[in-house]
Amino acid sequence: MGNIVAIVGRPNVGKSTLFNRITETRNAIVDEHSGVTRDRHYGQAEWCGKTFSVIDTGGYVSGSDDVFEQEIRKQVILAIDEADVILFVTDTTTGITDYDEQVAAMLRKSKKPVLLVANKVDNFGRIADTAVFYSFGLNEEVYPVCSLSGSGTGELLDRLVELLPHTEADTLEDLPKIAIIGRPNVGKSSFTNALLGEERNIVTPVAGTTRDAIFTRYKSFGFDFYLIDTAGLRKKSKVHEDLEFYSVLRSIRTIESSDVCILMTDATEDFESQDVNIFQLIKKNHKGCVILVNKWDLIDKDHRTAEQYQRIIEKKIAPFTDVPILFTSIPEKQRLFKALEMALQVYENRKRRIATHELNEFILPIIEETPPPAIKGKYIKVKYATQLQIAYPAFVFFCNLPQYIKEPYKRFIENKIRRQYNFSGVPMEIFFRQK
Repeated sequence: MGNIVAIVGRPNVGKSTLFNRITETRNAIVDEHSGVTRDRHYGQAEWCGKTFSVIDTGGYVSGSDDVFEQEIRKQVILAIDEADVILFVTDTTTGITDYDEQVAAMLRKSKKPVLLVANKVDNFGRIADTAVFYSFGLNEEVYPVCSLSGSGTGELLDRLVELLPHTEADTLEDLPKIAIIGRPNVGKSSFTNALLGEERNIVTPVAGTTRDAIFTRYKSFGFDFYLIDTAGLRKKSKVHEDLEFYSVLRSIRTIESSDVCILMTDATEDFESQDVNIFQLIKKNHKGCVILVNKWDLIDKDHRTAEQYQRIIEKKIAPFTDVPILFTSIPEKQRLFKALEMALQVYENRKRRIATHELNEFILPIIEETPPPAIKGKYIKVKYATQLQIAYPAFVFFCNLPQYIKEPYKRFIENKIRRQYNFSGVPMEIFFRQK
């Protein structure tokens, strides 16, 4: 389950370069999540067999240096709240600035492990210049690195993975893990309380690492699964409620530890960019998804029926629109169990395996009939297909010229597979490989 590493520091010290280095070096990259919030500031990395998520807080600060006071302060507070390890990046060429002092003062008070990264050390002469950063009084060593060339990052990452906590979630029984996520104030807590409130037969909540999601085993009305609740975890000061960064940070850990996410939105507001961001995170992590439009009782049904609303959502989440959308009202207990049934159905869809011979009998005639378009007079011949043995649906098609197959054709194949087999609510990957 997700450990989170946050990169903090004032503008222009090279946070993003370090982020790119950590998430891409030495084929260590597992997944680069682009298009999430502002471009690409959330990635997954692996070092020495440990996988963790990296957040570049710099990507969430807009404007010039003078926004420091509130913005960077918010970022650092949040990173201290949510991350397991913090990388504090400074610039060796400029030495210590007032901004650095302020960040260091906040980090000193926190109990979180902080690694001080002295960036832009691109020659031996500069290593001596990094000694000045010991004056911050942070407990760890100072790590001289050059993010551009990558020198020094190995030692930094070795220490980083030593500091990551061990998580307990792996020891949970093999039951579906369903998470309820969404922007602040859409009704996540009310939904959890409505489910857990009356039924007294909850089995023990299991907490993962300190800042983690809480797993509550839900066992009633024929259901048996873990409900992952972060909503009721800790009341936050209002300062971060409006931050995009806040929602992303809170959601990442929950999404990574779940099998299926129930994405809650508010019917009285549009399906906002932040909802789309969270949806993209779910999709990038290959988790199942059910969209729950809450507060449906507050909508006048004549001018905005469910069908219209559904079309608006599908347009915003395209091209992946094969997602169950449900309209609920928590006070009226409308369709709450239907939402759980849907989530468990999506869980089953995500585990669905199709035998190779059955897949080929179905898909090869379709490919014969509508082959990939020829490019430069070269014809693409698909020999056979098979499903990969991984946690989510992914199919590999072996052919002679995989490099010529474009995105629209992959989507065509995906839609055919979805029509034949029920993969509703589950993102799918289609790969073409050389035979």
